[in-house]
Amino acid sequence: MSLQHFFRHNAQRVCSACKQLHNQAVIRPHRHQSAVKHGLPQLFSDVIHAHNFSKWFFRQRRFASSGPPNKYSVDLSQFPVENIRNFSIIAHVDHGKSTLADRLLEITGTIPKVPQNQQVLDRLQVERERGITVKAQTASLIHTHNGQSYLLNLIDTPGHVDFHYEVSRSLAACQGVLLLVDANQGVQAQTVANFTLALESDLAIVPVINKIDLKAAQPEVVAHQMNSIFGISTDEILKISAKKGTGVWDILTAVIERIPPPKADASQPMKALLFDSWYDQYRGVIANIAVGDGVITKGEKVVCMSSKKVYEVHEIGFMHPTPLAVEALYAGQVGYIITNMRNTEEAQIGDTFCHERSDVQAHPGFRPAKAMVFAGLFPSDQSEFVALRSAVERLTLNDSSVSLHSDSSPALGQGFRMGFLGLLHLDVFCQRLEQEFNTSFIVTSPNVPFKVKVKGAKNIKEHGGSEVTILNPCHMPNPSVIEEYQEPMVKGTIICPDQYLGSVTSLCLDRRGLIEDQLNIDNTRIMLIIRFPLNEILVDFFDDLKSVTSGYASFDYEDAGYEISSLVKVDFMLNGSVVDELAMICHTTRARDTARRVCEKLRETIPRQQFGIIVQGAVRSKILAREDIRPFRKDVTAKCYGGDISRKTKLLKRQAEGKKKMRKIGNIDVPKDAFIKVLKR
Repeated sequence: MSLQHFFRHNAQRVCSACKQLHNQAVIRPHRHQSAVKHGLPQLFSDVIHAHNFSKWFFRQRRFASSGPPNKYSVDLSQFPVENIRNFSIIAHVDHGKSTLADRLLEITGTIPKVPQNQQVLDRLQVERERGITVKAQTASLIHTHNGQSYLLNLIDTPGHVDFHYEVSRSLAACQGVLLLVDANQGVQAQTVANFTLALESDLAIVPVINKIDLKAAQPEVVAHQMNSIFGISTDEILKISAKKGTGVWDILTAVIERIPPPKADASQPMKALLFDSWYDQYRGVIANIAVGDGVITKGEKVVCMSSKKVYEVHEIGFMHPTPLAVEALYAGQVGYIITNMRNTEEAQIGDTFCHERSDVQAHPGFRPAKAMVFAGLFPSDQSEFVALRSAVERLTLNDSSVSLHSDSSPALGQGFRMGFLGLLHLDVFCQRLEQEFNTSFIVTSPNVPFKVKVKGAKNIKEHGGSEVTILNPCHMPNPSVIEEYQEPMVKGTIICPDQYLGSVTSLCLDRRGLIEDQLNIDNTRIMLIIRFPLNEILVDFFDDLKSVTSGYASFDYEDAGYEISSLVKVDFMLNGSVVDELAMICHTTRARDTARRVCEKLRETIPRQQFGIIVQGAVRSKILAREDIRPFRKDVTAKCYGGDISRKTKLLKRQAEGKKKMRKIGNIDVPKDAFIKVLKR
């Protein structure tokens, strides 16, 4: 079937721009703007396989906007539970998860094999710009094995530690994982964390070594590492090149043969787990579900077990990899539903859907994400607060690991106190807020949650308990009523070449780290288990670790509770006025260095004014550091070309009085990026 034949017999379904494209393509290969618009290959010729191309063309065209999905007919009832596999790809950052997902989509015919297929499942602009996956994405593949059709539900997950909650939620909908390891870099810190997570979830693990096509690849050495650390037999490990497609077909066979089907029963009452959701401005809340038992069909009513609210199912479908509408989802399958749910707060991740008057047991849900970093979010203009609140609520629907509390500031007005899993998580969230909702806002200095123990019955009653969690340094109680301070700790895992052991140890000790364990992975690499204060590794520890190891180290951490410590609150003042948003809590031994460093950063960041600005860092009433921002100066004596010196003195005195008055009434604008810059060492 030629390309000309395809266009001729589908003329009524092709826009005028594409008809023009066809007329030009008959004569010669041609680049056209509509090709980009509809996701078509830019270079056309008659050698394109029109059969696969035609199916993909109309599917991509209809899902380019937020309109209704394709009505491409797929009967999911033909896939019994034993022919369904739900699996996820887990790995360290940049080990090739998204590239492997692309190859799996191609060889199963889900998408055509064209050069434009790069990170197909990375749909967010921030993912494309940064080259990382920040949001888990699903795609259903139909594959034939030994004469039987199988429905393979794939979930591509992030690799960075800040997005581990995405991984944990995705694994709840799976029965197995592909554990991907780079043949060049070997086992990394996040590889260990993801393996542990899969093991705790009791999932089947298919070990895979990727990038065997690299010149520096050492698949046998990496296989030995996996055997040494995880106890995986080297005979079970698949060796592939996701970039070139080498060995990828064996992965599909391994998924079918090694990963068990879901434990589901179509004859039981319907029960579905809500494991992800997002908001569409035209269709409302779209929920990703994993059907445990029974069948969910279009037009019927379902109950949300947490809120007991009843919703009507307007649309059902699955991702292929774009939305594909179907009549029903059956036991063991993963897909999406669109109901009359309009309020973003109604879609609680981990909730259970069931039929009305159905007696089923709810899913245990997900363990709530524990925020590691808190920051204030305020609109640039208070008139935009409602728009910012709407944008934040819609984005937190798509990222349930973000915690949200109302907050207010004398300087910045109404806003939010938000919790994140790390600084990268905070940075990505803010970037998505700007790109997807076109909002303007100010982010205050991030900080970790501390705890204080209050003494005295009156003070305990005033603060609502003897133990108070401090999410905002501005809310720190008076030191006279505090009995003890506690700071959050983390258990860190560092994997690096043994030649850098001395440099890494020095860096960790400088950050108040305590080495708990040390393990030789092989002849050249070592793994360290270190206990850190979270506040010490929050900002630039990973950058420094990469610097001292020439980029060869990897780092991962997990929560390790709280520990008694000696802490103080450092306030920063501009011309004698305390700026609450810049306040910090740090260890007593770090107070003077912190005050000096932040004052220097503020001097570099705050623009000069017509009056002088005094920047000070203080603990209570004791000034620890000071920097002066010199004012712009006009030469008022330039017009004096001689005469009595008293004339010049009078002009200079008048100027000094004016500057003094301006300093009293002048406003100092702190740039919004200053709150992040002051944290850099």
